[in-house]
Amino acid sequence: MGKKLLYLFLLVFFSAHSQIGQGTYFSEAIGKNIKKYTKNSQLAYAEKDFERAEFLFDSLINNVVNGSYLDNFKVRKLSGWNTELYKYEKPIFLMTYASWCTPGVGEIPALNEIADKYHKDIDFVILFWDSRENVRKSSRDYSNKINIIYIDEKENTHDHIVEIMKHSLGFPTSFFIDENKRIIDVRRGVLHPYNEKYEISFELNYNSFLNGISLLKNLGDEDKEHLASKQNP
Repeated sequence: MGKKLLYLFLLVFFSAHSQIGQGTYFSEAIGKNIKKYTKNSQLAYAEKDFERAEFLFDSLINNVVNGSYLDNFKVRKLSGWNTELYKYEKPIFLMTYASWCTPGVGEIPALNEIADKYHKDIDFVILFWDSRENVRKSSRDYSNKINIIYIDEKENTHDHIVEIMKHSLGFPTSFFIDENKRIIDVRRGVLHPYNEKYEISFELNYNSFLNGISLLKNLGDEDKEHLASKQNP
């Protein structure tokens, strides 16, 4: 009896260890949970229970998405040439976007400043779900340290991974991904009134981006002080 229990324990242990070693892809992890999440989230928003909606999103990210591995899929550069996400070898800050999204007045300047400072250590990538023409217009305000790529879903009508990536969490959404393509965290954009003053919008977005970047690299003392002061005014 004792040997059977020991054998069962070892079987379960090595099976679990093997699964951890292999890892789970984002599309697989989210695909098993997205229907239930979407149903409950829509219900919460319909009842204007925004606190529960936020709780559901955080639970999905912390319990399902974080620790999974980003799927590799083809995207296009502004030049029109194909590339793929795994071409980026550094840790990745990936923001999903669309041309019809209206950023807060301080969002892009804050991201530009972060990218200008950390681009040597982190690949900053904005993934637009849109046509090439619309992406060209939307990309003009971004720093040249930010990689602008896009997917025209009309070209990917049968791509399951693309469908999952676009339709599961909405956008704008920021993914913080380590050099092994493991997702460390996922966050929604900063919410504030679009008529918010530039200075306030900039600080809110800058601090949010900096907080996420801190997960991917060790910040200097100056940045840590800035982050702490904004978190604890």
